Amino acid sequence: MKSITLGASLAALTALSALPAAAQDRNGRFQVKGFVTAVLPDGEITDVRTDAIGLPAGSQVSASDSYVPTVAIEYFFTPSFSVETICCVTPHDVEGEGLLAGAALIDDAIILPATVTAKYHWAMDGGFKPYVGAGVTHFFIFSEDVGSDAAALGATDVDLSDEFGFVLQAGFDMPLNDRGLGFSVDAKRYFVDTTATFRAGSTTALLTEHALDPWVISAGVSYRF
Repeated sequence: MKSITLGASLAALTALSALPAAAQDRNGRFQVKGFVTAVLPDGEITDVRTDAIGLPAGSQVSASDSYVPTVAIEYFFTPSFSVETICCVTPHDVEGEGLLAGAALIDDAIILPATVTAKYHWAMDGGFKPYVGAGVTHFFIFSEDVGSDAAALGATDVDLSDEFGFVLQAGFDMPLNDRGLGFSVDAKRYFVDTTATFRAGSTTALLTEHALDPWVISAGVSYRF
């Protein structure tokens, strides 16, 4: 009888110790998120390196906001540690501020922010899981056109340089059911610069450094499997 009781106790302990692993298997290691995302860049001039057109003193610029669908793909190495990447492209215009207020300088610049972050998660009551993260990014910028006011000053071509930067991240995941569906909110702050080069024919007319530094705020649904 004692051996039977001991065997039953050991079996119960074994089953209890396996619960966390089973829960992790049920949750899965992959998570996909579909977001609606607001991309809120700065774009201000931080340095003027070449100025053949004579910018007025105090001239400044800003980049337009963009609202786009995005997708995030995440892999969990442990219940607390994951790595995530995102997929999206965002269109932006650049307009003048200050003495250049309202001037159309760059149209339809498309940014592809290739980003990878490492994230740490906390498990709280009710399945609520806040997280923080950090990582690296490379902004690919393409399709930019000379705005009408820049063209009126003689600019025939404009280029925004591709650049590396880093990103900080925070947010939370909340389960909606026990089959992997959830709700997520995410906020990222990017720290990325770019160089704007305006040309008149083959001559560089204006070359300026800019801080893009966008806030990227997202909310949507997630599925873990």
